[in-house]
Amino acid sequence: MKIRGLMMDPVTNMPIVILKDSSSNSVLPIWVGIYEANAIALEIEKVSTPRPMTHDLIKTLLMGFEAGIRKVVVNELRDDTFYAVIWVEHNGELISVDSRPSDALALALRLDCPIYVDETVLKSARQSANASDKLNTNQELRRLLENLGDEDFGRYKM
Repeated sequence: MKIRGLMMDPVTNMPIVILKDSSSNSVLPIWVGIYEANAIALEIEKVSTPRPMTHDLIKTLLMGFEAGIRKVVVNELRDDTFYAVIWVEHNGELISVDSRPSDALALALRLDCPIYVDETVLKSARQSANASDKLNTNQELRRLLENLGDEDFGRYKM
């Protein structure tokens, strides 16, 4: 998947990272915190900060240890919370590191590595939306996300 952009949830006023699979048109909105969204937005816009931000520091540490990130995977949705794994490669060994999706995505952008979402997560997200009390709101949001054009993302488009 690719990060399609960032937007604000009009109901909760929380940032949403939009992941989109270009081959299947699957869309996965992930609500994130404002600081995490800022870290992602800074990298999308290629904004340099006077001092290293946390994700820049992690990138520098990985490079210093001659390690890299092979991929990040949003691998679980439990109790309306997404989980991710960062696959770090060091000396030919793969190490999985538990992560919040927002941190995994911020690192994936900085290190230009692939982003994956388990098919079970996509299915669970759809089922969760369908079972929610906010069925109409979730369906409207999903329809909105699937039909967004580049101009809808403002300065955060990818």
